[in-house]
Amino acid sequence: MYFFLYFQIPIILVLESIGSCIACGRAEYRIRDECCPMCSPGNRVHRHCTEFTSTSCVPCVDSTFLDEPNGLIKCKVCTNCDPGLGLKVKQPCTPSSDTVCGTLEGFYCLDPTKDGCRAAQRHSGCEPGQYISHTGTTSTDTVCAVCPDKTHSDGSLTSCQPHTECEFLEIEPGTPWSDSECGVASLPTAGIIAGVLFFLIGTIDGVCIFMRRREIGRNIKNLGKMTGIVFVPFIVFIACDIQFTL
Repeated sequence: MYFFLYFQIPIILVLESIGSCIACGRAEYRIRDECCPMCSPGNRVHRHCTEFTSTSCVPCVDSTFLDEPNGLIKCKVCTNCDPGLGLKVKQPCTPSSDTVCGTLEGFYCLDPTKDGCRAAQRHSGCEPGQYISHTGTTSTDTVCAVCPDKTHSDGSLTSCQPHTECEFLEIEPGTPWSDSECGVASLPTAGIIAGVLFFLIGTIDGVCIFMRRREIGRNIKNLGKMTGIVFVPFIVFIACDIQFTL
């Protein structure tokens, strides 16, 4: 009799231990020694089940959510899409789903998730002398490349532009970041042209003065003798006189 009681107590304890270790169903959660039904997504546990009552559930509220069947007494706080991290709301939070964040314009994702992004960074800018080889996307950064010879870009172009070929004078040669600067004829050439013009004008004035004085003398000397012949030189005299006056 004592031998039977000696083994009975340990067997009962083992059976109780095995019973407590039996897993609950996939749609249940364990609380103490009970397997309680889980709350559906978008709801949390208000009261756990008992031997006589089922689980009591209530909806998630105030920017909280639960996206899976659960036995939790608190809902999770919805994710905030921080513009300071380059994020914006792609899909708003609901009681059964978290907020999905996307990237702001001009940013690309650094920490992608299944449907969105957790952190983003602004697209890189190309330097003067470079062009945009590949435009940045929501998932990739901008790719820059160096302009080839005889072309230029300020860094904002998708292709480098050829340097202007100056027709007359190149004031500044083109660089990878700036175009050629062209001008008109050089100052020495302009000076030569001006000098030639002044020389011609002076020569004409000198000839006119000479003819004027010469014809004055002749006209005075021959005024009484050759009245008819004086007419032609007198016309030249008048023309030179007008030129001299101007």
